[in-house]
Amino acid sequence: MKAMLLAAGRGERMRPLTDHTPKPLLQAGSKPLIVWHIERLAQAGISDLVVNHAHLGAQIEKTLGDGGRYGVRIRYSPEHPCALETAGGIANAMHLLGRQPFAVINSDIYCDYDFTRLPSHAAALQASGDTAHLVLVNNPAHHSNGDFGLLHGRVTDGAPKLTFSGIGIYQPALFWHIPRGTAAPLAPLLRAQIALGKASGEHYAGYWVDVGTPQRLEELDKQLCAPQNSSHV
Repeated sequence: MKAMLLAAGRGERMRPLTDHTPKPLLQAGSKPLIVWHIERLAQAGISDLVVNHAHLGAQIEKTLGDGGRYGVRIRYSPEHPCALETAGGIANAMHLLGRQPFAVINSDIYCDYDFTRLPSHAAALQASGDTAHLVLVNNPAHHSNGDFGLLHGRVTDGAPKLTFSGIGIYQPALFWHIPRGTAAPLAPLLRAQIALGKASGEHYAGYWVDVGTPQRLEELDKQLCAPQNSSHV
């Protein structure tokens, strides 16, 4: 299967760090955030990757290259002059993603989710007729109200709510109606599919961090560098 790493955001909350470095290349544990995902995807046997970019995107391409050093193939989906939001960015890359279910992962998170599970979820999505499978996590302090409910493996709009991790698997048809190059958010698409009962989900209770501020980046770096937390590496 293919996976897309979302790397086009400006990273306003990370400024001034992102004034000269794109957010996915900020380092934690002596490694760029996006590289953690690339290496774990490679270990899971998922080697066909798409990376979108906008702000300082040339740095991302220069750093990651064609992916060969990580054992993957990376193709790029530039967004100019500015990022197209999540759904728009995915739609813009559909010519690279193909017609089978694919995974999408936010490059500005850190987690130890087992990516070897992604192909089986994609196969289940294909068989069931669902359009999305979302990985939900416990609500962090900065997002205490959560995003979606989860009941018997189905994502709902009910309470109690969990937080969307930024890891999802999608059917390509979900994005076919969005013209290439058009900005579009993901949340309304997901809520429409949830209302139709076409979104499955799971609750992942493992290690997960939304690296959204310099403080959280610094805290993650300390955690990854601490010997007692080597299980997260």
